[in-house]
Amino acid sequence: MKSRILATIPAAILGALMGIANNASAAPFVQCNTKGEVVTNDATGNPNILCMHLSGGDGFAKMGDGQVLYTFGFADISGSTEASAMSDGILAAAAPAPTIMLEEGQQFYLTLTNVGMIKRPDLFDPHTVHFHGFPNASSILDGVPDLSISVNPGASLSYYYNVARPGTYMYHCHVEAAEHMQMGMLGNLYVHPKQDVTGFGGDANTVARRAGNATGTYQGYAYNDGDGSTGYDREFPIQIWSFDGNFHIQHINVQPLPFAEMRDDYPMLNGRGYPDTVEPGALAALDETKLNPADPADLGKVSQAVSSLITATAGEKILLRISNLNVTRFYTLATNGLPMKVVGQGAAQLRGPGATGKEMYYTTQSVTLGGGEAKDVIIDTAGVPAGTYFLYTTNLNYLSNKDEDFGGMMTEIRIN
Repeated sequence: MKSRILATIPAAILGALMGIANNASAAPFVQCNTKGEVVTNDATGNPNILCMHLSGGDGFAKMGDGQVLYTFGFADISGSTEASAMSDGILAAAAPAPTIMLEEGQQFYLTLTNVGMIKRPDLFDPHTVHFHGFPNASSILDGVPDLSISVNPGASLSYYYNVARPGTYMYHCHVEAAEHMQMGMLGNLYVHPKQDVTGFGGDANTVARRAGNATGTYQGYAYNDGDGSTGYDREFPIQIWSFDGNFHIQHINVQPLPFAEMRDDYPMLNGRGYPDTVEPGALAALDETKLNPADPADLGKVSQAVSSLITATAGEKILLRISNLNVTRFYTLATNGLPMKVVGQGAAQLRGPGATGKEMYYTTQSVTLGGGEAKDVIIDTAGVPAGTYFLYTTNLNYLSNKDEDFGGMMTEIRIN
């Protein structure tokens, strides 16, 4: 099947159904011939269609103490051809999955190609993408195996989303979710509001800087707040999760999986334990001294690309898009000396409709999230002395990388 842009479909739901119909053949295909950028749709005049191509497969990630663990995960293979999609996705599993950043009002085509488990060729697990908390028009695109389509190894499926609501979401594989999420098939996803582009109150000066207003007060807004109360200067996705090291070791050793004994001992933020959380760049995917340096397939692919380092200049407002996709427990994150204003929860602003709605924002030193929860937190650094602060879990036994203390679920907030 040749690469194409499905951009002439008059209705959203028809687009979704045709995408599924075109995916009937069990072979990799490319939905859009772009590398993630917005695609201009000349047929309908809609310049706001976004395309992305993910692979689902296996790989490795390095923990804060140097331990390399076997993982499942997604990788961004946007731009791959139908001929190269399988090879591009092999052992490319990212921890966490590639961040998906959308705009309210976009149409989003997300293709998933299942490249199989190279290190576990005995497995034939299908995969899905579940856009957690998003109101799909049709359950067939929701990624829940009971009600939708799963993608078998060697096949592709395109999901269609009419992105109608801003906020902080997350996404993950919903097939055998306890296993696939424990193994790492989860990632950050958030939607910017229209207010970034339109401003509010009829004042063009309130258009956000990220939307082209160089003199705008804020870089962006967390929601369509109507008054700028969710404005921020810098935003950072922070995803809470953790690994049970033994579970991953037993997996690569093809042993029975200890679900009943699952106890996470590698707590992380964005797939890293401290001090790796503050490394600004991507981490090397594999430790060749612990794998097979003679096997070229084991080398060279980045798995941990999302840093958790938070930086700002004194006086700026920081938006933290915090989500939790952990499968074993609740976690609490706190700051030392930096109050947090919670302005959103579950991809919804904490205020009634419009700028005059009842405000339910609250200020706190800590937030607690269970699996599947998200909170939008603003830290105002006005009057805050320059220096290094910490965002860390108050579950103090999780400030470690397994047996190594002074690590785990912690990162730095550096105010310049």
